[in-house]
Order: sequence, then C-alpha cells, then structure tokens
Amino acid sequence: MTRYWQDLQLGERFTTDSLKLEREDILAFAAEFDPQPYHLDSAAAEASIFGGLCASGWHVAALMMRLLTDSLYQQDIPVQGVASVPRMRWKAPVFADDSLQAEFSISGREPDASQPGCGSVDLDVTVHNQDARPVVALTARLLIPLAETEHAG
Repeated sequence: MTRYWQDLQLGERFTTDSLKLEREDILAFAAEFDPQPYHLDSAAAEASIFGGLCASGWHVAALMMRLLTDSLYQQDIPVQGVASVPRMRWKAPVFADDSLQAEFSISGREPDASQPGCGSVDLDVTVHNQDARPVVALTARLLIPLAETEHAG
C-alpha cells in the first residue's frame, strides 16, 4: 500500500540493504566524472592523504542515492524528486571491496507550497562501511506526494 506524505512520521527510521564497491567501479566512475589521481592511480593514491585507491565522494553520494531509492521503493514511498541537499559531509574514504549500507530517519516534514500535490520530508542519512564506520552523512529534502484526497481538484 502506497505511503504518502501524510503517512510518514517524524523519527521514523530505515536501514537499507548493502552493496559492495568493486575496484573496476571506482576506476570507471573516476575516469568519467572525477579524474583525480587518488581515484585512478594506485601509486598516487598510496602517496595521498587517503593511503590507497578510493572512490570519489560523488560516487559514494550516487551509491547512497541508489540505496535510499531502493529502500523507499521497498517501503512503497513514492518520491517525486530531491528538492535539496542542505547538508553533506564526507567522513572517511571508501575503498575497493568496501560494503556500504545507509541508515536514515525522518527529521523534518512540512507541506511544500512550491510543489502542489507534494509535501517535503527531510531525511538525515548516514552511510557506513562494513566496519560500521560512517563514510558520508547528509540531509536530503525529498518531495513526497500527498494522498489523492488532499490534492484532488
């Protein structure tokens, strides 16, 4: 049963499935979108502050979005879009063979006058690696449709 904006409660918490990041994924993403030496070259990465070949933070953010979207879909929560990401902080590097899992909670909820038929929901999201170490933390404001009775007209 579809869960609309009215059905979501402050403090509600979710945990996503996990996914494993492969070396080939790190190299492919970096080559196309973030060609920094520490994402492309093992020797340069070893000499960097990261100490090894690591994923782009933008790659990790994209993986977080995949985890989040899949989890919301499993919860039957339709998302109309991401209105903003008012806060994001990369906390630790992500390396090949790391497994990522996200936890998120609803920290804000309000009608959205700029988007008829939607309300906004703020999600506080933390992505952890397999050692439970946080690798990225952010707040995302999502647009969630109102129940049909609220916006029919």
